[in-house]
Amino acid sequence: MHSLLGLLMVFAGSTFALYLLSTRLPRASTLVSAEEAGDRSLWFPSDLAELRELSEVLREYRKEHQVYVFLLFCSAYLYKQSFAIPGSSFLNVLAGALFGPWLGLLLCCVLTSVGATGCYLLSSVFGKQLVVLYFPDKVALLQKKVEENRSGLFFFLLFLRLFPMTPNWFLNLSAPILNIPIVQFFFSVLIGLIPYNFICVQTGSILSTLTSLDALFSWETAFKLLAIALVALVPGTLIKKFSQKDLRLKETSNARSLNSRKVT
Repeated sequence: MHSLLGLLMVFAGSTFALYLLSTRLPRASTLVSAEEAGDRSLWFPSDLAELRELSEVLREYRKEHQVYVFLLFCSAYLYKQSFAIPGSSFLNVLAGALFGPWLGLLLCCVLTSVGATGCYLLSSVFGKQLVVLYFPDKVALLQKKVEENRSGLFFFLLFLRLFPMTPNWFLNLSAPILNIPIVQFFFSVLIGLIPYNFICVQTGSILSTLTSLDALFSWETAFKLLAIALVALVPGTLIKKFSQKDLRLKETSNARSLNSRKVT
């Protein structure tokens, strides 16, 4: 009960801080009023139309208050990641529209890692008992897989991020229960989610250049998105190939050791 109350207090405090940051915007001459910007930026986008509207407002506002928009975006992203709230893909797309393809990618990779680590720490302090109580079977299955791959844990974590057998939010919550070192956890998120972040950010960068939603369905845009998807598949394919090769080597070495024992 104390852990739940502590988690609720942290969540309430973080929500209130983000609310203040979203509604107490400095005035800007490019917007009708600060209240209008506050109303639009208070809610997280839930579809493409809301995302496009929010992107236009923040891009105009960023011309005069670049640091504030950066702070607002980072705070919203860390809030979602730390409390395992779905919808970070919209923020990845928004990053591409606001900050461009490469700065947006770097920013999203860092924020994803920091936010996931925040979720790790919150679970470690407040949520261990709750996660085991509500998801005992999932925790047991993941514990078994982690122990089987403890010798190559970092590459196994990368594999889970690239080819998720469990949702990322659950892996973030259960990681401290599975005794995954926080440093390995951080860098596995940083590297393992690069392809996913790359697709989202590049998509946002492309969408920010479209003059209408009809242009989204043009052949040029379709080819760009297809190229992005193909590039993002390369790291995962390589890791999967080498991991399978490693497994075959292990099987071969085990077979050789058995044969040698038979000979002796």
